[in-house]
Amino acid sequence: FHSPMYFFLRHLAFIDLGYSTAVGPKMLVNFVTNQNSIAYNWCAAQLAFFILFIISELFILSAMAYDHYVAICNPLLYTVIMSPRLCWVLVAVPYLYSAFLSLITTIKIFISSFCGYNVISHFYCDSLPLLTLLCSSTREIELIILIFSAFSLVSSLLVVLVSYILILLAIFRMNSAEGRRKAFSTCGSHLAMVVVLYSTLTFMYVQPKSSHSFDTDQMASLFYTLIIPMLNPIIYSLRN
Repeated sequence: FHSPMYFFLRHLAFIDLGYSTAVGPKMLVNFVTNQNSIAYNWCAAQLAFFILFIISELFILSAMAYDHYVAICNPLLYTVIMSPRLCWVLVAVPYLYSAFLSLITTIKIFISSFCGYNVISHFYCDSLPLLTLLCSSTREIELIILIFSAFSLVSSLLVVLVSYILILLAIFRMNSAEGRRKAFSTCGSHLAMVVVLYSTLTFMYVQPKSSHSFDTDQMASLFYTLIIPMLNPIIYSLRN
């Protein structure tokens, strides 16, 4: 349980708990009481924590992909490469970057001027629905969201893709069918979560404003706010 795999799984569980807690309880209260409202400060806090945890998850998943690559492609050097110090760096840097991105996005939105109309077509305070309430120009905020979203998605996905390409090359060079089966089994659960999370986030944040439909955005949001945090414990914890 002190291996790097479980180290990253602990942080993945913490992140899933974080962003599902930021969204889920308030959403359930709204359903039960039929009062779909949230205080101004709580809305800002919800947005900040959600961005913090969702961006952290992207880079934790990429760190797990790198961990799988080292375990399969360099098994004899695994304990040397994946030292406790490197594991903490792979976790601490995403947290710091996510905190920076969370603060700059939330502050930029909430120091802007809101119009009198304060109803959003969403079940939590997300950045894109909140932009529709602003009276001032949203061009700068939209550009920040697009650039940082694209950078976070592309850079973390690039690590995942390169890691899995090298893993596939190593698997095809294996002579043992049992070795191939174990390697695919090791990566299968992680790869499934990567595909679901990255596809929904790309659909939500890296597309032109004109093509946004808030009804479809709400369905996509359900996947990464509630369904993925529910599936991760089943896929990882119970399977392990």
